[in-house]
Amino acid sequence: METQKPNIEQVGSLMTIDEVAGYLRVKKRTVYDWVKKGKIPAMKTVGLWRFRRDRIDQWLESDAAADATVDA
Repeated sequence: METQKPNIEQVGSLMTIDEVAGYLRVKKRTVYDWVKKGKIPAMKTVGLWRFRRDRIDQWLESDAAADATVDA
């Protein structure tokens, strides 16, 4: 299995728990709970959780689309 190295744009868009909590305007504990339940796209790097901003944005859009479908 070949692993892909992230490009420099992806590395620059990595967020910490604090940053993603601020970005989403939720508490850090909420982000940790979402990670534990597999609800939010995340990766663990050297023992620390990291989040790609583009994947968080996609996750938000797909979640909003799912909510719109339920409301329809």
